[in-house]
Amino acid sequence: MIKRKLLIPIIGIILLIPIGLISRRIGWIPTETGDALWAMMVFCLWRIVLHNKKLSLVAITSLAHCYLVEFSQMITWRWLVSFRQTFIGHMMLGQGFLWIDLLAYSIGIIVIYMIFSKIEEQ
Repeated sequence: MIKRKLLIPIIGIILLIPIGLISRRIGWIPTETGDALWAMMVFCLWRIVLHNKKLSLVAITSLAHCYLVEFSQMITWRWLVSFRQTFIGHMMLGQGFLWIDLLAYSIGIIVIYMIFSKIEEQ
């Protein structure tokens, strides 16, 4: 039986990936919404890895992960740029550094942290 602490983030990932992809296809939804959803999915992944740790550590690790990915977009190595131009590379690493993305990641992590705090206190 999968522990509840693992099941919740797995369900989160299963829900967040399609919602995030759909959010990119709907013109009236701001692009940053997809960035916030991506950060929430990263939080869920880290929650699986750090399932025995405090949520605050998961939040800090997730935010650091998101920020590092965003800052890595300033690196212009040819092979890395080529990878980012593929669908999977674009989904994993994005394309083009934007300061507003850091805000979107922060909001996404705060929201998912609050959701997990409520769920896990039960």
